Amino acid sequence: MISANPLFHGVVPPVATPLTERYEVDFPSLTRNLENMIAAGMHGLFMLGSTGEVAFHDAATRQAILEHAVKVVNGRLPIFAGVIDPTTDRVIAHAKAAKSIGVDAIVVTSPFYARTSQGEIADHFRYVREAVDLPLIAYDIPVCVQYKLARPTTVALAREGTIAGVKDSSGDDGNFRFVLMDCADIAGFFMMTGSEILVDTALAMGAHGVVPGLANVDPHGYVRLWNAAQAGDWATARREQERLCRLFEMVFVASGRTSAGSAGVGAFKTAMRRLGIFATNRMCRPQQDLNADEAAQIDAILKTAGLLG
Repeated sequence: MISANPLFHGVVPPVATPLTERYEVDFPSLTRNLENMIAAGMHGLFMLGSTGEVAFHDAATRQAILEHAVKVVNGRLPIFAGVIDPTTDRVIAHAKAAKSIGVDAIVVTSPFYARTSQGEIADHFRYVREAVDLPLIAYDIPVCVQYKLARPTTVALAREGTIAGVKDSSGDDGNFRFVLMDCADIAGFFMMTGSEILVDTALAMGAHGVVPGLANVDPHGYVRLWNAAQAGDWATARREQERLCRLFEMVFVASGRTSAGSAGVGAFKTAMRRLGIFATNRMCRPQQDLNADEAAQIDAILKTAGLLG
């Protein structure tokens, strides 16, 4: 059994944000998604991550999403809030708002758009942690922020207590393993993978949790995978992971016609519409929605994965 901070472990999906046809947040659909996640046995919920299209929502909309989530969840699971913006002071403002709403932790990326150094990135996390007394999770996602959170930076921030853990969406599994090893003696420090398709591998390395966007579509599958890994049943974990890999192939359906974000999150939203969780598959502008032909291909993938009759 993996030892971890009891608040920060297990399956913690980045919750997708449903929209109406008029590009407004669809709160009834959001409620269905949250309740579906809770019923499936999630260990926490990550609001306003990349799958939640955080960068497209203004401060007022972000606040409304967090307020709704905190009200619906009502303490049943810890809530992590993405407080993601290009600059330190904007992040601090989002973080203070999130704390006032009652979230359990904040999730922060490196600063982006402006070119920064590893030293400035480290200071960014320090400034946010000094300003807001909540556990801070470093979100390593170089594809979006242009910078990899370097191993020495991560370890230094962990050892000084600035960051409580890492959500790693870098795809650098070697670095992930080294940081796990480097920080193994830090009580309560945790590392979670953002991969959908290498969860069993990450757990075998000692990861404390997983943050898969595909869990919006099949939360039960990721709970089964987690439970099998915790029981040491790696054969079952591998079978479940491979089924989820086939399900994940939905993200390739619109690839080439749309952006990577539209193809990925748009596929999740399209699947969730088909499963009756979301009313639409609307994406934040200027991202494109998946079309009817692409939706039919996703239906076939859902059937193959056993999610549709």
